[in-house]
Amino acid sequence: MQKILFWGLLFFMGSVCYAQDITIRYDGATVKVKQKTKDSVNVNIDGAKVSIESLYKSHQLTLRLKGKSDDGQLVLSTAGKVKVTLDGLTLTSQEGAPLCLKNKKKAEVVVGKGTKNTLTITACNDTANHKAAVIWAKDNLLLSGKGTLNIIATGDGCRGIKTKKNITINDLTLNVTTSGDNLGEKPFGFGGFPGFDGEMPDFSNFPGFGNDSTMRGGFPMPDFGIFPGFGNDSTMRGGFPMPDFGNFPGFGNDSTMRGGFPMPDFGNFPGFGNDSTQQGGFPDFGGGFSGKHKYVASTKGIASKGKITINSGNVTVRTSTAGAEGIEGKEGIIFNGGKVDVFATDDAINANATIEFNGTHVTAISTTNDAIDSNPKGGFFMPFGNNSNQDIDPAVIVTGGTLYAWSQVGSPEEGLDCDFAPLVIEGGTIFTVGGGMGEMPSVPTNETAKQPTVLLIGLNIAKDEPISVFDDNGKLIDTITIPFSMRRSASLVGTPAFKIGGTYTVKTKGYEKTFTIKEPFTTVR
Repeated sequence: MQKILFWGLLFFMGSVCYAQDITIRYDGATVKVKQKTKDSVNVNIDGAKVSIESLYKSHQLTLRLKGKSDDGQLVLSTAGKVKVTLDGLTLTSQEGAPLCLKNKKKAEVVVGKGTKNTLTITACNDTANHKAAVIWAKDNLLLSGKGTLNIIATGDGCRGIKTKKNITINDLTLNVTTSGDNLGEKPFGFGGFPGFDGEMPDFSNFPGFGNDSTMRGGFPMPDFGIFPGFGNDSTMRGGFPMPDFGNFPGFGNDSTMRGGFPMPDFGNFPGFGNDSTQQGGFPDFGGGFSGKHKYVASTKGIASKGKITINSGNVTVRTSTAGAEGIEGKEGIIFNGGKVDVFATDDAINANATIEFNGTHVTAISTTNDAIDSNPKGGFFMPFGNNSNQDIDPAVIVTGGTLYAWSQVGSPEEGLDCDFAPLVIEGGTIFTVGGGMGEMPSVPTNETAKQPTVLLIGLNIAKDEPISVFDDNGKLIDTITIPFSMRRSASLVGTPAFKIGGTYTVKTKGYEKTFTIKEPFTTVR
């Protein structure tokens, strides 16, 4: 009797542990839903497509998804938190996100221990109503668990994972692959100027440019007489009137001359905000102007408008289409642990804020752009202006782990691009490969290289041939192989084994260089 009570209690406890508010089992073109909690939760089923709306605000809604369908979907709208457990799920959506989370609070997607789960999207045509990603989340998204999750995006314009806020990854094995084409390409933009539509602007919106502005070489020439400082008798210089610059907004009589030409406060010009950062007298174009191609719905691997944090687990990302970045966190990326392997056509890892490497083993490879690209605000052109000493966030901080960042396209793309913002190296093993701007990539300074770091200019790399670093006793410090060749690389190398005053040798096929580290940051040619 006692044994029966014991096993009954154990069974009851097991049932409680695995009880869900809603359990969904996909079975081909149909689906079975077991709904334990019905109050404030509405469930609608159309074939193998399930829509759930939860009005709970304090209760965390829990779901368990199982089974297989070649044309299924879950669209979930929640007022509160939600936890979705994937328990051996193979789900393909023929249109729109197979897992669409319209969450107002944090959503956690848990991959069941030891389970293999695959989510696939084949089309993203109706991007307005069906979010263009395999997993799309409106609010914060936490991916966790001890199983495997495969994310496959084959449709044009389809991303792997996309959120409007933050993404956190713990424990799981996550494989993300995108292979669709972009939906289109944006023309170059000039975001800050009125009248610019991305190609040639309507200059009639600018002061002094009338609708009948005469074109000169395809560029309209305004009536300069109506500009402040340009009189009808403005002296012409090579056919161009030279004004009294003191009358222009932002040009004072004491305007500092730059090459004989006064540089204004661009904050007073149309299209230049008052907070426009000036770099050497050059305005912030508002992020609209770029020499790089911009794509409509590029097939990125993992993309967040917030911050991405990877604490543990194994993350692999593969993209194969022009403009398709591997991992993009608009507000920054933090690598705290685990293993991350990214191979992308565009930037393998990209952020508009600081990227931190604190203990993860990261391999980032780009075939056409920078391996790692950080674009903190105010970083570009920073060395050239009066504000070169301004306080700006670091582009990249490395405190530990392993960072291999390799760009195979050559100059001017880099293994690690900081856009002139600070690069801080406090620890860890670093080996970058790239061309750099005139063989001069982003580098730390003697102040920001807290761990000795070397720039090797002219390193000859042969595909799949080992590159080895030895100390002066011939002891091997590190060895790597690169999956492409580059005749002259500008490579940044750092390791905890480097000491100031130490002598080291780098060897590869066709290249050998011995150098002594004399200061925290050393350039070796």
